[in-house]
Amino acid sequence: MKVLIIEDEIKIAKILGKIITYLQPKAIIVGYIGSVSMAVDYLSKFEIPDIIFMDIQLEDGICFEIFNYVKINVPVIFCTAYDQYAIEAFKKNGVDYILKPVQKKDIQIAFNKINNLKNFFQHSAYTDRENILNGLITDRGKTNFLIFSHNKYCNIPIEHIACFHSQYGNTLLITYDQKEYSISKSLDKVEQLVSKSHFFRINRQYLINFTAITEVEHYFSRKLLVKLKISTPEILLVTKDKATHFLQWLEER
Repeated sequence: MKVLIIEDEIKIAKILGKIITYLQPKAIIVGYIGSVSMAVDYLSKFEIPDIIFMDIQLEDGICFEIFNYVKINVPVIFCTAYDQYAIEAFKKNGVDYILKPVQKKDIQIAFNKINNLKNFFQHSAYTDRENILNGLITDRGKTNFLIFSHNKYCNIPIEHIACFHSQYGNTLLITYDQKEYSISKSLDKVEQLVSKSHFFRINRQYLINFTAITEVEHYFSRKLLVKLKISTPEILLVTKDKATHFLQWLEER
């Protein structure tokens, strides 16, 4: 598998290259490119790689300009510090939209999506790409939650959130450093907003982050006992009707 990285910060590009080759040992990084003009020149002269990782803002402009000069018909994974370009990105062969700083789990999820798409087109006659990409956009979910604390508003990044807890009609956001913040949205609404790949509604009271899970054990009455990296007021149980789905969700990570 040949991979091209289009990123104007060489340090970030090299880190991304190491993550890719760590997750995909057979991957070959064919080049590191930092500008729109260089990308157009490369893609015009050389064979199009199997996958392209692309930053949005490059040395000499926005990466979408590249698509005006060369035809790119391979999966593109956008890695950027800006979230306002998501819709445009998915119109340009984007299969994922990763916000910096890039983490291994994000890249692995992107590769999983590419594999799933390949399997889908190989085994199904249905080829409505727009509907598939809309699903990928939805799966990205919210990137942060605005909270009000000590007379100040601030954003809590989604990766800092261990779980959401519904308590006495209120919804609490709980971080990995055990801080709790009350938010105005119901747990049902939060469940709709966050990525289904990262969060799971284990019961009526708790919506948990995959990265917060340390152990899962069998419990009475075909329920599952979940232990998190943080402490919770009560034990966390996955209801028996969700147990199978929860285990499948864990296996897909």
